[in-house]
Amino acid sequence: MVIGEAMDTLLARQQAYFKTQETKSYAFRIEALKTLKAVIKKYEKDILNALYLDLHKSEMEAYSTEVGYVYHSIDFLIKHLKKYMRTRKVKTPLFMLNTKSYQVFEPLGSVLIIGPYNYPFQLVIEPLIGAIAAGNTAILKASEFVENTDLILKKIITEAFDPSYIAFVRGDYKTNEALINMPFDHIFFTGSTKVGKIVYEAAAKNLVPVTLELGGKSPVIICKDANLKVAARRIVFGKFTNAGQTCIAPDYIYVDQTIKTDFTNALVEAIDTMYSDIHAFGKVLDRHQARINRLIDPDKVLYTGKAKENEIPPILLHNVTFDDHVMQEEIFGPLLPILTFESVDEVISTLLDKEKPLALYLFTNDKQVMKRIFTTVSFGGGAINDTLMHVANPYLPFGGIGASGIGHYHGFYSFQTFSKLKSFIKKGTFLDPSIAYPPYTPFKQKLIKFFLK
Repeated sequence: MVIGEAMDTLLARQQAYFKTQETKSYAFRIEALKTLKAVIKKYEKDILNALYLDLHKSEMEAYSTEVGYVYHSIDFLIKHLKKYMRTRKVKTPLFMLNTKSYQVFEPLGSVLIIGPYNYPFQLVIEPLIGAIAAGNTAILKASEFVENTDLILKKIITEAFDPSYIAFVRGDYKTNEALINMPFDHIFFTGSTKVGKIVYEAAAKNLVPVTLELGGKSPVIICKDANLKVAARRIVFGKFTNAGQTCIAPDYIYVDQTIKTDFTNALVEAIDTMYSDIHAFGKVLDRHQARINRLIDPDKVLYTGKAKENEIPPILLHNVTFDDHVMQEEIFGPLLPILTFESVDEVISTLLDKEKPLALYLFTNDKQVMKRIFTTVSFGGGAINDTLMHVANPYLPFGGIGASGIGHYHGFYSFQTFSKLKSFIKKGTFLDPSIAYPPYTPFKQKLIKFFLK
């Protein structure tokens, strides 16, 4: 059986199971979430080991950004799910006499989730949590470039669920191509903008709605009043976690030229302190190392940190301009270019001419600067005087805009993404005034216009 036929059969099974209505009950959803967490806990050590083998993630980094992260998400939705599932009564206009109005979230049906290589466990399981909570069936596909994590995900999903409910498939780009051309009820894709466009185009042929979690060149802006030591630590943490392979990592620094030297010194000190142990630093996948090395202009290297042999260390680049090769694409690796500006007006004008990034970070204590930048510049999400951590708050939606993505998720917003907000009214039959029906006499017309004006 060819790939397309196998996937078609699997989707047909899930569509048939969804029609049994089993996945829609509160009890079923809660039990599925608890089962998922229990099986993850069973294989927790295997997951952490797989993440080390694939990406050299330290145990603490792998636990906090991947395993522990999804534990928290599961617990959050278990706690709030009953509230999210309630049918809500909403206001009804006065002219709709004897009528009550309601809205309720219902599951979309059978969904597809495709994850990337950089957070290969979290970015498959996190959207799955939302799909389960919303009452859907799902087919999952992880990146083939992280084989060990791919295998442990397959083991977890196969043990936890019947494939007619939740299934995990392995394969290369041909499997992805077959999947994205199938008539799912929703496709959730995390990856590059380039591949996101391919997914979007394929989904459009079947009118399948999509969530695209992409990336872009996320700036971090350092104003002259910033606490440089604190800013340096938080930026180094945000940039070099997972060796820079984080979609919301600071892609470049835009620093006030009057503090450039002091700030770069603080950056070097922070890197030396946080990553003096080469075993604490992750690795770039072999298939991306040549691409990243091509972005390095040797004449602009300010600092090179430590890394294992044949791996890319933290590297700071200075005297960089927007014309440099490193500024023409998302880096997605441990290179951090440093550019300078003279005024906040220059920053705003420049950023308004760029594609909208997934994240923006601003370090300042000036409330007027905060307001100007955060109300003028468009981006997916961000932070003031921090990096990355907005993604850790389940009460905040996470997602991009424009080239950095479509849609959002996390917490309630994961439940919402995999649901349809259905509306309906309930009208009593005791009263049925004839004013609503033809023929429309002059008196009826006058009365209707009065209510609708």
